[in-house]
Amino acid sequence: MGFRITTWNVNGIRNPFSYEPWRGKRTFEAMFDILEADIVIFQETKIQRKDLRDDMVLVPGWDCYFSLPRIKKGYSGVVIYTRNATCAPIRAEEGLTGTLCAPNSSVPFRDLPEDQQIGGYPTIEQLSSLELDAATIDCEGRCVVLEFPAFVVIGVYAPANRDETRDSFRLCFLDVLEARVRNLVAMGKRVFVAGDINIAREEIDSAHLAEAIRKGTATEDEFITTPARRVFNQLLSGGKVIGERDEGRERPVLHDICRSFHPNRKGMYTCWEQRINARPGNYGARIDYVLCSLDMKDWFCDSNIQEGLMGSDHCPVYAVLKESVSINGTQTNIRDLMNSPGMFLNGERRQEFSNKNYLPLSGRLIPEFDKRRNIKDMFSRTPTSTLQKSASSMSTAEIAPSTPNTGPATQTSDQTPKETPSTLLTGSSSYYDKSARSYTRKRPEKDGPPLVPSKKSKSASVTTPGQSTLKGFFKPKNNTSATGSGEQESSEPKTGSATDLSRVSSFKVSAKSESTVGDSLPTPAGDSAEDTPRTEALSASADDEIFIDPIVSKEDWTKLFTKKPVPRCEFHQEPCIRMTTKKPGINCGRSFWICSRPLGPSGNKEKGTQWRCPTFIWASDWNPAAQ
Repeated sequence: MGFRITTWNVNGIRNPFSYEPWRGKRTFEAMFDILEADIVIFQETKIQRKDLRDDMVLVPGWDCYFSLPRIKKGYSGVVIYTRNATCAPIRAEEGLTGTLCAPNSSVPFRDLPEDQQIGGYPTIEQLSSLELDAATIDCEGRCVVLEFPAFVVIGVYAPANRDETRDSFRLCFLDVLEARVRNLVAMGKRVFVAGDINIAREEIDSAHLAEAIRKGTATEDEFITTPARRVFNQLLSGGKVIGERDEGRERPVLHDICRSFHPNRKGMYTCWEQRINARPGNYGARIDYVLCSLDMKDWFCDSNIQEGLMGSDHCPVYAVLKESVSINGTQTNIRDLMNSPGMFLNGERRQEFSNKNYLPLSGRLIPEFDKRRNIKDMFSRTPTSTLQKSASSMSTAEIAPSTPNTGPATQTSDQTPKETPSTLLTGSSSYYDKSARSYTRKRPEKDGPPLVPSKKSKSASVTTPGQSTLKGFFKPKNNTSATGSGEQESSEPKTGSATDLSRVSSFKVSAKSESTVGDSLPTPAGDSAEDTPRTEALSASADDEIFIDPIVSKEDWTKLFTKKPVPRCEFHQEPCIRMTTKKPGINCGRSFWICSRPLGPSGNKEKGTQWRCPTFIWASDWNPAAQ
């Protein structure tokens, strides 16, 4: 089998694992086995350096090279993985302009000695014609460049056409990409470009354009002449360009590998809009590419998309190199050209891959992964100086009881030591008893039961003056006492009655059952029968109730906050999905209901088919009672 290169916009490097079991193993190693690739290029990783994990970096048998955004955290990002058994780059760089530096170095790539740089950097004249400076263009983590003896691999994630505020950055990035590719080709180096370019070449590559042309809202010429698409097509062999080519872009330098194997294939899309669930109906666009310089277009034996591989709003695109390729009329095994001289000979390994083959940009040389401590050190580590200083500064008075140590250890109830935050932390004077679920004043003896707060103290804490119970909230404010005194009972519960009220909160108390319930209630500990206003707390007329049933109240509140039922679409009678209008205008921000089925291949809402029907209901107009 040949040598395979795969590119995939994963829209978050962990996203594929949430969709595909990868043969039961959610690891990068298992994923690469499914992809059957030797070089894997991921775009839109959406991670920061602190998010890197062992399973991302220390993949057995693989090396990796990351480009992470420097300004927008968790945004963009590119990484290239290389299989150590089949290939090993001889140089690695980050960015297109050469102004970034290698790790642990302050020298930009473009200022390194010629034998240490990949080259082809945009010239000062090329950079001066741009609206943005080189550092700004390379700050978003959008490119990794690897050099092999066979060719230079550029893994790229081009900016998308989101809004007008990004047009300048997008055009500058494409100009720099084109300049770097043309300069490398002019140096005599072969170039392989792979990634998400975020541009559909022509009508056959975009379902949106095909629909717009059918509706008469756009023409193909208007589509082709957009600035970004014009730059891209002038870079490609066979790219459609209207009018004269721009100065310096007279000759194309790249070959569209995947399209060359499927020249007339329609619907060969690599990206689908998730918001409208466009993937099942294949209503998408081809914006992910594998491209090569014209001098190596005959090196490939296959190229295609893997539209059935889930895990992102994009699908992988791959290209397979032949086992042997022609170099100056001589057939050479591709593995000989994908490694340093001497590592392979006629496709057979002569030297094993070792740590000395790692380049400075390798993810395995990041300090967090290169020099890790033994896991046992985490459990035998001594306290830090800060913690030791904090522990030593704790005064003896904070730990010892507050009573003076002048004689035998005797304490009265009035000499109970106060619990300070330090004693709670150290546990010297308090003890948490699991059975009582409370703190005791001191650790209990082995033979004695734990000391727990008395019921009296618990009742007192509940009936703090000025604080009403939940039952008091539901209790009518003006209840006429059944004792015949004519006095109105206060809406606030009496002190000492909260414990009694809690005993009967599970049912209603009427005048008929007062005596029975009242006689059965025990007197709280420490209170006499005269001190407990039980009769006053439980008295009510025969027609009135002192509580509102909490179960009935709960049902009323539930009805109030219950969501409206979801409407069903008109033609399929299936639950609709709710969406929000984002288009600027008077309806921006309004929610609406539409059919939950995906759009069909035509991109239109259809009647009597398996695809999305024309059902449309404004959320504010939906009234279930009227249905």
